[in-house]
Amino acid sequence: MSRTWIALAGAGVLAAACTTTGNVERNAAGGAAIGALAGAVIGNNVGSGDAGTGAAIGAVVGGTAGAVKGCREDGGCGAGAPHRRQYYDERVGRYYYYDSGSGRYYWEDGSPRN
Repeated sequence: MSRTWIALAGAGVLAAACTTTGNVERNAAGGAAIGALAGAVIGNNVGSGDAGTGAAIGAVVGGTAGAVKGCREDGGCGAGAPHRRQYYDERVGRYYYYDSGSGRYYWEDGSPRN
């Protein structure tokens, strides 16, 4: 049983290794390590005293939390979603955005709209 949990934890960490910045991977690995340690301590002291199962569950939970944290640091997973509205300029056939922070307009490619 605990081998299954350990395999699932490892698969979860490896599945998170798909970004170019490395934040997801680093945070997933760190979260899995901290979660495994905490899970082993809790698993050893609670219930049937099975530290292996506790470590596996802790690794899965910690790895998942770390991966989400890394994804949010990269601006994904719903973090930092810009609150902007897209408009269409019919004269030139292009979309543009209004940045309320700067009070300026930008084309969809990020160049300033005059």
